[in-house]
Amino acid sequence: MPHIAIDNELPGINGLLTLRPDTAAPLSMLADALLRNPAPMSRGERELVAAYVSGLNGTRYCTNAHSAFAAAQLEGGEALVKAALADPAAAPLTERMRALLRIAAEVRGQVGPVSQEAVAAARAAGAGDTEIHDTVLIAAAFCMYNRYVDALATELPEDPGYYTEGAQRIVDSGYGRGD
Repeated sequence: MPHIAIDNELPGINGLLTLRPDTAAPLSMLADALLRNPAPMSRGERELVAAYVSGLNGTRYCTNAHSAFAAAQLEGGEALVKAALADPAAAPLTERMRALLRIAAEVRGQVGPVSQEAVAAARAAGAGDTEIHDTVLIAAAFCMYNRYVDALATELPEDPGYYTEGAQRIVDSGYGRGD
């Protein structure tokens, strides 16, 4: 049961964004900027970072949502995403993506600089400044989004298909609608 009265039937962050359109607008704009705007990392890769951080934080709603969004945009789909969330080192990912997920995990786990070793590994695997920057910012932002969703004890969807249905909306339209 949510800690606050949510006057709609929407689960997770969608209920919160609908409740507070004044905060929904900048939060949705941030998600679009991080996950959809043109960038060296693909949209699917950036969604994978969001799903991975959400999984490390134990935020089921965000993990499930961003896993579906990543799967809809990555070759390898759901199987790749599940493997990456379970064990990035063993998943069929590029070395660059493994290194970026290592950076994301460090951002999630500490307040302070990412280790020189993690940055060096990402650079050695072909990641540039923009990819390293974007990974850090996505990981930091999803720590915030995860805490927003879980701290208010939002509901999870009853229908497991909710996430895959939402994935197509995100792929087509982005986050501006509060998805």
